[in-house]
Amino acid sequence: MKVLVSDSLAEDGVKRLQSGADVDVITNLSPEELIQKIPDYDALVIRSGTKVTADVINAAKRLKVIGRAGVGIDNVDVEAATKKGIIVLNTPGGNTISAAEHTIAMMLALARNIPQANSALHQGEWNRKKYTGVEFFNKTLGVVGLGRVGAEVAARMKSFGMRILAYDPFVTEEKAQQMGLTLATLETVLREGDFITVHTPLTNETRNLIDDDEFKIMKDGVRIVNCARGGIINEAALAKAVAEGKVAGAAVDVFTKEPPTGNPLLGQERIITTPHLGASTAEAQVNVALAVADQILAIAKGGLPTNAINMPAISPETLAVMEPYMMLAERMGSLLGQMVGSGFESLELIYSGTIAEKDTRPVTISAIRGLLGCLMGKDSINFVNATTTLKEMGVKLLESKTESINGYSNAITMKLTKNGVINMVQGTVSGNKEKRIVQLDLYRTYIPTEGDMVIAVIDDKPNIIGPCCVVLGEGNINIGSMHVGRMDEGQPQLMVLSVDQMVPDDLMKRLLQVPGVKSAKMVEL
Repeated sequence: MKVLVSDSLAEDGVKRLQSGADVDVITNLSPEELIQKIPDYDALVIRSGTKVTADVINAAKRLKVIGRAGVGIDNVDVEAATKKGIIVLNTPGGNTISAAEHTIAMMLALARNIPQANSALHQGEWNRKKYTGVEFFNKTLGVVGLGRVGAEVAARMKSFGMRILAYDPFVTEEKAQQMGLTLATLETVLREGDFITVHTPLTNETRNLIDDDEFKIMKDGVRIVNCARGGIINEAALAKAVAEGKVAGAAVDVFTKEPPTGNPLLGQERIITTPHLGASTAEAQVNVALAVADQILAIAKGGLPTNAINMPAISPETLAVMEPYMMLAERMGSLLGQMVGSGFESLELIYSGTIAEKDTRPVTISAIRGLLGCLMGKDSINFVNATTTLKEMGVKLLESKTESINGYSNAITMKLTKNGVINMVQGTVSGNKEKRIVQLDLYRTYIPTEGDMVIAVIDDKPNIIGPCCVVLGEGNINIGSMHVGRMDEGQPQLMVLSVDQMVPDDLMKRLLQVPGVKSAKMVEL
């Protein structure tokens, strides 16, 4: 295997690659230079600097794998790679300890006012009383999200004598007991935490998870840490809470826009900021380099990677046939996950018509990836771990095939059971490979398979749709299309509004106040 390393990679990773492949390290390539060179290579190793566009992928003749030494894959056109049967992989576990330790460092700096005291002393000020801090001992640490990093932070902070209170809808009581901490609702964690640290992915469910209303229920003098993702905590609300004294201080490593020019969190002495340094340690750089090298060498030997983002082993010929169904299933899973939320007990997939005659395994994996990805973060769920993750959550997976097609040549039906209630979505692929979602629960209607949309249940009465559109218009939200689904006259309707951008929470609250609106949900596909 011939490998091109186009970004700076730790030397240990390069040497590991050289043990089983022919490696060229050529950094700082322009897009045009990369397009010229890529046809000669079987594998491409990148970090955040190289942009792997569709043009680069289309120019590749031999490329089998794109390896990202790190977590984020925003710089890779995954869809284009998937269409060519190219594996895209990343290394999400390589910087776990680094991110956890940075979180704790930020927490310590926050508790003891270290950055402020250091700055003052450098300016000739000696004021011990001004920078009096607080101890961790006998305090409550609220951990929101017990993924890799959150779990490591919780384990380490126990040694300070802290009580660990955690919120994570995907963690069982048994698992929490093994970790030596207490599971609680988000409200309880926010209400009782002396320190609160967030460790969730950024999804529709977690965007602005902590906002003005959440700050109101917190203790006076609480301290907040975010080294996870910008946007989990509303930045304007946090800045306001610190300025008003509700929050004693905050430590932030991540921002909604980076670099954070003009960000409200900058400029307040009691808000400590760092420029996204969570993974910036020498050890983390070595770890991700070795991890990406090992996965590429595994592929070179005919094996599978451990962190593939897309389908790890499917021929281009098979992909050409199944790709529309896979994309449809992923969007259906994402839609159902965003509508239902976490805590479901079973997932059922029913294949009808022509799709039932095919190997539906990649379609099932795509559905699971869409379902869990919208709840747990797309970077954390891939085609290798999707089914395993679902099983570890204790969710029962059911699959069946039938000739019944309800008027379509093929259909995929997904059902989620949560607390005994079944929610359903159905989709189909037309003869020209157009993907359509045609039913949500009992409502038969058209739902786009991509874009932002508001999905609402409204009364079957005049003068409801219009006021909803007025609310969005007043918020400068443009409506691209509208579809309405109806069961029977007099029964509630389903209204689907495609919008050009995400609708802010305050506008969604106003929509819910429109008379006749029973429910409304912002969905991103």
